[in-house]
Amino acid sequence: MASPSTETSPAFWSLGNGRGEIADGLVDHHDGHAPWVEVETVYSAISRGTEALVFNGQVPESEYQRMRAPFQQGDFPGPVRFGYMNVGRVTTGPDDLKGQYVFCLFPHQRRYRVPVSAVTRLPTVVPPERAVLAANMETAINGLWDGAPLVGDRIAVIGCGVVGCLVAWLAARIPGTRVVAVDPNPRRQPVLASLGVECVTTLERDDHDLVFHTSGHPSGLETALSVAGNEARIVEMSWYGRQAVPATLGGAFHSRRLTLRSSQVGQISPRQASRWNHGDRIALALSMLAEPALEALITGESAFEDLPTVMPELAGGASDTLCHRIHY
Repeated sequence: MASPSTETSPAFWSLGNGRGEIADGLVDHHDGHAPWVEVETVYSAISRGTEALVFNGQVPESEYQRMRAPFQQGDFPGPVRFGYMNVGRVTTGPDDLKGQYVFCLFPHQRRYRVPVSAVTRLPTVVPPERAVLAANMETAINGLWDGAPLVGDRIAVIGCGVVGCLVAWLAARIPGTRVVAVDPNPRRQPVLASLGVECVTTLERDDHDLVFHTSGHPSGLETALSVAGNEARIVEMSWYGRQAVPATLGGAFHSRRLTLRSSQVGQISPRQASRWNHGDRIALALSMLAEPALEALITGESAFEDLPTVMPELAGGASDTLCHRIHY
């Protein structure tokens, strides 16, 4: 097989100052020896929380290496080709993959070549349009692994972006659980209702066994701490970038013996790490996307060429969009 080249394809680059552009991105991301595939992108999607921080130059210097995406080109704060929600069709590669739709943790780019091990074939029951949710589903799964919900747990999910909605949907499928999602935006309620989950704008009950915080806002963490019951676990899934986050660890925090822990999808939860790898986890995430109701989480779409205009709107925080899909 040919060695990697300097061939390029149009890609979206974040400049790190609230602006972006379409420019050339490297096609080859393999060593020329291990089996590889060439993929033509059909859809990608914007991960609003993390990509907004990258787009606005809010990645802390201490996290420049840890927050690199698998196929990132360029360095923080920018220009950087960033992203990890890509669905495409294999045009070159092993016979069993040619013509197949695959998911890859690749940025927004028209065409690329990666090792076969970097792509996961879509299940036949999952359409490529919905498969862009795979990375968000993987994050939600890892969060539940970290939280370890039990049958009958009373669970609150604070913040109803895509990840929060998926966490709530997964938790509600555990027998006997009482799950409530909390978001100040009332327009989230019909979305959660379509997923079979109650959603409220405020929550007073403080008897929850397990609380997931996914809002990305410090006020959401305050809410998470306030609704946790005695001996409860609070899983912090938000990433704040450079933002300072105060947490009320006085009051009832100690008397209730609360446990606050972080969850980050870059590592497999320690509960599963001895038996699962990243490929296993993304395959599980894709299989969970067979549910048609999850289409409700894709609330916007635009063309690849429009990303320099679309991204500032989404990264500004004012949009109600959940998952924004990009077509090529």
